[in-house]
Amino acid sequence: MTPVTISAAGSGPAEVPRTAGGTAPGAWAGIADAAARTAAVTVLTVDDVAGIHAVADFFADVWQTPRATPPYPAEVLHSLVHAGGAVHAAYTAGPSGERLAGAAVAVFGAPAERDVYSFVAAASAAGRGVGFAVKQAQRLWALERGASTMRWTFDPLVRRNARFNLVKLGAVGSEYLVDFYGPMNDGVNDGDESDRLTITWDLATGTTRTDDPSGDRSAADVVTRAPDDGPLALRDADRLWCRVPEDIVALRAADPALALAWRHAVRGVFTEAYAEGLRATAMSRDGWYLLTRSSCDSPGELSQETSQETSYETSCKTPHERQR
Repeated sequence: MTPVTISAAGSGPAEVPRTAGGTAPGAWAGIADAAARTAAVTVLTVDDVAGIHAVADFFADVWQTPRATPPYPAEVLHSLVHAGGAVHAAYTAGPSGERLAGAAVAVFGAPAERDVYSFVAAASAAGRGVGFAVKQAQRLWALERGASTMRWTFDPLVRRNARFNLVKLGAVGSEYLVDFYGPMNDGVNDGDESDRLTITWDLATGTTRTDDPSGDRSAADVVTRAPDDGPLALRDADRLWCRVPEDIVALRAADPALALAWRHAVRGVFTEAYAEGLRATAMSRDGWYLLTRSSCDSPGELSQETSQETSYETSCKTPHERQR
């Protein structure tokens, strides 16, 4: 295992280096270290057999599958590392010893595009910014190897993950994928269709948004209604807002038919919007996507206090946070 950031539980966030034009080259190590200290974790790159098996078990627990049949087997993770990818793991100390609190796997995409693909990521819902710390470690690893962007997919109906990706990280939803994986039979996605939103993160400039993504949507026109008879999509001249359910995971378990109706309704809004050239750029705290043209919005300034925006985990009503 190789240290990426060194944590000091309870010591508070480190000062974030800056330049007048943005974040200085090489400053990402300090940002990753600050995120780890805030979350009270140590983030390591893992390449040993025992460590990778523990990560595979962690992913099995997150996606509610038997550890004997994890969604990402240890031998696959080991092969990805051998091929030049990385498994990052976040550890937190406790009374019974060190505990795995988050993990992520990244591989390189097309060399000419200087792109990294985040294959999977998850963090326990401890409310301490573990997911943010893992993503900052991934960012540092990718930048050190010459990458300029990172991509991954997530379920666009999971609002807490949307807010984390679009607001906390300052990434953009670059592509809407209909039923991307086909049927999935894990304990989280079973019975649903696997639409996914591709996230593209500019590793050099993507930063936490500080503006209000709600904007002035109260003045916008209702163009579509949701399965609960409330407004689904609002529109003004050059912006669109789309609402998603409060907790799609719980809804899927309680009423699969209603969850699928939400899937199809949101799919209709997004596919039309993306065909028009709009892209998801933010998510409000009350569950509304903001879709804009790329020239309309830009990420806000980097937050000095990496612990302040933790809705990715604190709003969670399920045991873990997931990216897949």
